[in-house]
Amino acid sequence: MALSFAIFLIANDITAFSVAIPSMEKEFNSDITTAQWVMNGYTLVFGVMIISGGRLADMFGRRKIFFIGSAIFVFFSLIGGLAVDMWMLLSARALMGVGSALMWPAILGMIYGMIPSDRSGLAGGLVIAVCGFSNCIGPLVGGALTEWLSWRWIFFINVPIAILACLMCWKVVSNDSVEKVEEKIDYLGVATLSIALFGLLVALDLAVDIGFKSPLVMTLVSIFLVFIGLFILVERRENLDALIPRDIVRNHRFFAAGVTTLLISVIFFAALFFIPQYLSKVHGYSAIYAGLGLLPMMIVQGIGSFITGNLYEKLGARLMAAIGVLLMCLSMFILSHLHKGSSYIQLIPGLIILGAGVSLFFPTITTAAITAVDPTRASLAGAILYMFQIAGGAMGLGMNTTIVAMAPDISTGIDRAFTVNAYLALASLIVSVLFVSGKAHQEKVEE
Repeated sequence: MALSFAIFLIANDITAFSVAIPSMEKEFNSDITTAQWVMNGYTLVFGVMIISGGRLADMFGRRKIFFIGSAIFVFFSLIGGLAVDMWMLLSARALMGVGSALMWPAILGMIYGMIPSDRSGLAGGLVIAVCGFSNCIGPLVGGALTEWLSWRWIFFINVPIAILACLMCWKVVSNDSVEKVEEKIDYLGVATLSIALFGLLVALDLAVDIGFKSPLVMTLVSIFLVFIGLFILVERRENLDALIPRDIVRNHRFFAAGVTTLLISVIFFAALFFIPQYLSKVHGYSAIYAGLGLLPMMIVQGIGSFITGNLYEKLGARLMAAIGVLLMCLSMFILSHLHKGSSYIQLIPGLIILGAGVSLFFPTITTAAITAVDPTRASLAGAILYMFQIAGGAMGLGMNTTIVAMAPDISTGIDRAFTVNAYLALASLIVSVLFVSGKAHQEKVEE
């Protein structure tokens, strides 16, 4: 319960700002190109820093890193709420991503550490269920606060929620701080990986607007390739003190879960972005109502995730992940048949099936990935898995946007993009069936 508040805080914060951006633009006399970085800047910093956050949580104690991350998150929430111009707002929002990157892997590590290994499926179900609920009501909370008070209250409301989460965590989660840390912080690894990820994620974000052939995008991709190469060289030298230790790198089950997550995230992020776009541009829905159009998917995702937690131990990771991928594939084929005359009611079956697929896949793959590694690596494993999810979403959004932009109209574009996504899900199914399996580490210990 204590950590559910923390999950709610981070997940709600991702979607609550989406409906407030027009008000921010108006108050600071800005344009959408600049204002969109309220969302993109936060996600970018979150994605770049999260692996470092996971490593720090495993090294110094998850509860301690969670408190430090919460303090950073609250401080910059206050700064954001008091912003006097757009650049102060964007800076505060980006630095909130540092706090989230420390909090999220620490939360995952604490949850999986508190729940017995034979009930680990419940942990994944709890995390995704709370995330689904939070993502669902995020636009509602953000819209209500923006309309009745001010967009600034989306920042201010973080303060009491974070304080409550910290107080409850302090009371119910035991102190896991390490008195003497034997491992050293891999500063060079953090620097090279952060620069590499920054180059990749910015390139993918900009490619949506200026194309993959842009000199700027190509330069950023080159930066990614150079620094990811340097990161690999650094990691080989650091050995036990490496940012991503060798036992993680060589864990094939863990990286199979990561590759599957990378492919499937393309579908999930595409639906989150293009369904509201379709409702807004084809049917003339307002921003809030277009966001509410995703409710059938979010509700089924939230309810289904709780059920998934109980089924994990009975059916196993491979079967549940495969069923989830199949459902998401089916949903893409159903939703690909959109056209200008399609009513919202015709979208509901596809959205429900997509929500069911998400509720089966993401809790399962999260549990399979984290339980495949040593328990002392749980936070780092959760962080890397989330990095796969962010990267997959960014690449998928770029790919889907390119497909839609080349089409004669948005309905035809979504048809083509979602059809490609469905075939991508089939590729993910092959990886899932052949390689995904949970509890590799526990089984090894038991032997």
